[in-house]
Amino acid sequence: MADHTLAWDHAEFENRLRDKGTAYHIHHAFNVRLNSGECSPEQVRGWVANRFYYQWCIPIKDAAVMSNMPDRAHRRLWIQRMLDHDGHDDFQGANAGGMEAWTRLGEAVGIARDDLWSLKAVVPGVRFACDAYVNFARHAPWQEGVCSSLTEMFAPQIHKDRLVTWPVHYPWIESSGLDYFRSRIPLASRDVEHGLKVTLEHFTTRAQQQRALDILQFKLDLLWSMLDAIEKAYPA
Repeated sequence: MADHTLAWDHAEFENRLRDKGTAYHIHHAFNVRLNSGECSPEQVRGWVANRFYYQWCIPIKDAAVMSNMPDRAHRRLWIQRMLDHDGHDDFQGANAGGMEAWTRLGEAVGIARDDLWSLKAVVPGVRFACDAYVNFARHAPWQEGVCSSLTEMFAPQIHKDRLVTWPVHYPWIESSGLDYFRSRIPLASRDVEHGLKVTLEHFTTRAQQQRALDILQFKLDLLWSMLDAIEKAYPA
C-alpha cells in the first residue's frame, strides 16, 4: 500500500507540477477562439488591452517577491525578470522590455499608446485577479512567490501558437506587433530553470509539495478567471 505521507522524489514532483498544464488557459474557450481566428477586431483589442494590465503588474509582483528574498544570489537572478518587463540599459530595441513590446502589440491592433496605458479598458475581473496576484507575492514567503511563476512552464507553447495562427487569421495586425510573443519563448525557458530549482529544493515534504501544487493551481485559476472576465466583457 502506498505511503501518502512520503515526499515525492524530484522527478515525480516535477512531473506533478508539469501535469498542472492541463488547466493552463491555453485550453480556455476564448483563447481557443482567439487562436482559431474566430475573434473580431474588437475582441482582439479587448484581450490585448486587458492582458496589458497583467504585464503592468508583473514587474510589481516580481519586485514584491524579490523584496522578500534575503539571499543576494537569488535576487541577482530574479531581478532579470523585472528588467525583462521594464527594460534596461539604453531601453532601445530589445532592451525596451516586455511592457514596450506589448504596447507595440496594442498599437498594431489599433489601440493608441495613451489609451492602453490609461488602463481604462481593464475590466474589474481582470483588475481583481492581477491585484490578487501582486498581493499574494507581497505576503507569501519568497519561495511560494517563485513557485507561482511556474506557469511559465506552459507559456512557450501558447506564444508559439499565436505566432503561427495570428498572421494567418489576423493579417491586419502588423507582424512586428507580435515581437512580444517571440521574445518570451527563450525568456520563459530561462525563468523556468531557476523557478523549478527553487521549488524542487524548497518544498521537500509531501505536505510542502502539495502546497506547491496548490499555489500553482491558484495561479492557473487566476489566469483562467482573467479570460472568463474578458470573454464576458467581449461576447461573440
